Amino acid sequence: MKTGLHAWDVDLTQAAPLQRHLAQQLIFQPLQRPIRRVAGVDVSYAQDSDLLVAGVMVLDAESLNVLEEATWVGQTAIPYVPGFLSFREVPALLEALKQLKTQPDLIVCDGQGIAHPRRLGVASHLGLWTQIPSIGCAKSPLIRCPMPGPERGDRAAILHRGEQVGYTLRTRTGVKPVYVSPGHLITQDEACDWVLKLAPKWRLPETTRQADRRVGELMKEVKAQRGG
Repeated sequence: MKTGLHAWDVDLTQAAPLQRHLAQQLIFQPLQRPIRRVAGVDVSYAQDSDLLVAGVMVLDAESLNVLEEATWVGQTAIPYVPGFLSFREVPALLEALKQLKTQPDLIVCDGQGIAHPRRLGVASHLGLWTQIPSIGCAKSPLIRCPMPGPERGDRAAILHRGEQVGYTLRTRTGVKPVYVSPGHLITQDEACDWVLKLAPKWRLPETTRQADRRVGELMKEVKAQRGG
């Protein structure tokens, strides 16, 4: 993994310029190697404290069976501010990723890639730190997005300031779409195709479903141990 990208004790008044600077380092290119292991990452927060749980679930890219998991329990020092989620989540996700025995070939984040006002959502930020191809697959948009057709696989280009930054993608017929954008080291079309492949049954990709389930379970366990 790449280290020393920047310090994490960033005042949020400095965060926007830093995002714009980091966004200039992003690379969008076809995947350079076969994808055999795909990781889903997610973070769960306690409502009544600064406790957080970060998790990564590595799945076989073909069978979608879980191959490995890693978690990290800690605290967040940064409040939730829309558009700056990565400063809150990426440090914890990096700690969880460090514990993996094998490196994933692709990371799918429950958040934005470049479909972000300053082109640096959590997937892009995490992709820069790890130098692993990354995808943002969000449940809700940060910028204005069009609706795709009603059938599974229908997609509509997301435009922001005259530039295409991703797709609104229908993963299940008649169900709300997801918002897909590349994070780093992958193209927009590849990102969309991979999310569809990873979501054979449900609205969200299996990577996200598994990561969300695991961090939710662990949060309950940790709160029970602490008497919360």
